[in-house]
Amino acid sequence: MTTETREIHLARRPSGAPVPDDFRLVTTTLPDLGEGEVLVRTDVMSVDPYMRGRMNDAKSYVPPFALDAPLEGAAVGEVLESRAEGIEVGDTVLHGLGWREHAVVSGKAVRTLDVSTLPASTYLGVLGSTGLTAYVGLTRIAEMKQGETVFVSGAAGAVGSSVGQMARLLGAGKVIGSAGSADKVSWLTDDLGFDAAFDYHDGRVSDRLGEHGPVDVYFDNVGGEHLEAAITHLNDFGRVAVCGMIAGYNDPSQAAGPRNMMMVVQKRLRLQGFIVTDHYDLASEFYEKAGAWVADGSLKHRETFADGLDHAVEAFLGVLSGANTGKMLVRL
Repeated sequence: MTTETREIHLARRPSGAPVPDDFRLVTTTLPDLGEGEVLVRTDVMSVDPYMRGRMNDAKSYVPPFALDAPLEGAAVGEVLESRAEGIEVGDTVLHGLGWREHAVVSGKAVRTLDVSTLPASTYLGVLGSTGLTAYVGLTRIAEMKQGETVFVSGAAGAVGSSVGQMARLLGAGKVIGSAGSADKVSWLTDDLGFDAAFDYHDGRVSDRLGEHGPVDVYFDNVGGEHLEAAITHLNDFGRVAVCGMIAGYNDPSQAAGPRNMMMVVQKRLRLQGFIVTDHYDLASEFYEKAGAWVADGSLKHRETFADGLDHAVEAFLGVLSGANTGKMLVRL
């Protein structure tokens, strides 16, 4: 059957912070299904900070987005037509062709979801790559040990809020978070069980962290001043799991290297960057543990929604500026 749909294209590569004119809403007609393909109506799509990097024409761990072509990202939706064995019309699936109302996807590139007890959006956040990123960073990269003190930046975001809770569930002695507003700080301490949290606008990050440190593990979502502060307050043999550096996504000059790098030598610190796609061998272990934590209420999550593809760009710009608490999603 012929399907007319809408999708968001990258109209030009952003210079600095993206603006709405860098994107274009396009109406298009999808091709008929080939053998092994499915047609999916997207119900919810994810917008994530890492997508900003793919808008640059630069070599990275994934190819840059193409100009005048639809953007991509995680999404969940209902199968409307299927020519793929084992995937039925009406199934809810996870796929990687977000930023569009409908998608033609290879059946090998979708994952069928059980949405009988949890909403599909959960698989874009705490039970998806977001949660797996938190788990990988804590357990494999930072090798967190019971009783240690963990500091996470961007702690009210989707990954950061999962990191703090998982650290506690895995036996951390103390969990500290930084966030961008008083309301977010309250959410971390009052609802998520962080031992301490601070608003990074309320003075030098190093000073604020110093009130609660020292720390053994730093989970870095921000870079810049936060990374420098963490290096200052890490104990000897501390570890840093470098997940992202949102402080420099729009303006690399804002994420200049820490001035105290000699402390990395003096303290024998370990800093390691990671990409979650390199660690899918931990997925089964993660899904088993995280599924149980979500089911019994010990791993909480919050979702910030925008409604309609027309507001997807607005939602993406919002996640770069910290407008979300928890996972930023777009309902289609």
